[in-house]
Amino acid sequence: MDVLIKIKDREGVIHELQAPTDMAMNIMELCKAYELPVEGTCGGMAMCASCQCYVLNDVALPEMGDDEEAMLSEAFYVKSNSRLGCQIPITESLEGLELELAPEN
Repeated sequence: MDVLIKIKDREGVIHELQAPTDMAMNIMELCKAYELPVEGTCGGMAMCASCQCYVLNDVALPEMGDDEEAMLSEAFYVKSNSRLGCQIPITESLEGLELELAPEN
C-alpha cells in the first residue's frame, strides 16, 4: 500500500509523493528516490542534519529518539517542528503528511 506524502522543497514547490509502506523506507530515502535535494550524508544514522525537515500538519509520528534529539540540538535552522527524515519510517499512519525541507547549511 502507498501513502501520499507532500514535501515542499527549498524553492517552495510542493511535491506529492507516493510512498510505499512495504519497503522499510524512511522519509530521507523517499526524498532521494524522487531526487529531491536531500543529501543523507550519514546514511540515515541521525549523525548529520542534511535530511532535516519541518512537519507542517498534525500526523502521528514516532517519538523522537535520543540520537535524533541530540543531532537537532546542534543543527542549524532548527524549529519546534523539526525532525530528521531518516528517523521517520514510512508507515500507513503517515498518510497525508506534509513536510518542508529545511534550508541547507
